[in-house]
Amino acid sequence: MPHPAAIILSVEGLELTEAEKRLFASTNPLGFILFQRNCDTPEQIRKLNHELRDAVGRHCPVLIDQEGGRVQRLKPPHWQQYMPANSCHTTDDVSAINCCIANDLDALNIDVNCTPVMDLLFEETHDIIGDRAFSDNPQEVFEKAEAVCRAHLDAGITPVAKHIPGHGRATADSHLELPVVETSLAELELTDFEPFRLMAESPLAPQVWGMVAHIIYTAIDPDLCLTVSKGGMNYLRKDLKIDHFLLPDDISMLALEKYGNLADRAVKTLEAGADATLYCAGKQTEMEEVMAVVPPMTDESFNRYERSTVRRRSAA
Repeated sequence: MPHPAAIILSVEGLELTEAEKRLFASTNPLGFILFQRNCDTPEQIRKLNHELRDAVGRHCPVLIDQEGGRVQRLKPPHWQQYMPANSCHTTDDVSAINCCIANDLDALNIDVNCTPVMDLLFEETHDIIGDRAFSDNPQEVFEKAEAVCRAHLDAGITPVAKHIPGHGRATADSHLELPVVETSLAELELTDFEPFRLMAESPLAPQVWGMVAHIIYTAIDPDLCLTVSKGGMNYLRKDLKIDHFLLPDDISMLALEKYGNLADRAVKTLEAGADATLYCAGKQTEMEEVMAVVPPMTDESFNRYERSTVRRRSAA
């Protein structure tokens, strides 16, 4: 039996359309990611997750971004508003909040959360990161991020460390344009990259996913955004020893606009070395375009995925 297609897709609304059901059944994407447009009530989300898994005929991963603060898809009145990372002053604070977040997700049959943010804070850090970052200290960022991961894993939720190898020096929003970081490799390895290197060495690392930033780091590849750079992805794997199951950030972000249409971008991220690609806009025609070119996962990527699966659930 072939592996699932190497992509995480999104959907347009609160329930699946017939066209979405047909597309997902015929193309078998690895999984799905939910956004605020997909989230109304607990009952509705559980029903949607059942529809998604029923469409592909297996318990596929369902992802969400539920960091707390500004990036929180589940909102009051049904869910608590959690404080942003930068307001969590101790690892105990981090653990307590993320235990609550993870339990919220578990109750909804969501099993992957795109958190923790492991970017360092600098004076020039763009507001798109801002208070989502824990600190300007690499060791503190790692310790708090590890607490986030542990809280999620204890609840059976897979965490996703982001934005590898560090978005903190970017002065542009990669949703809107392609940031370029020109800092030397020696300095980056002591600062921005250090939390991710430490996480790669953590005993938790095999069960943690990673999300790679759409940024040009000129010290690694002066020409290509890291998510479409074979040399850049190889640097993450070989030099930083990051063996997480890796996704690029959303391929519909304008940072990748110069690299072709959505189908081109999907292929380029996979050819560069991502285990699966990620499409978040939820538009039917775009998903059809992308799914026409996305291949099944490789054995190596599927093995990383299987290794990272915290626990199996029956579709509910």
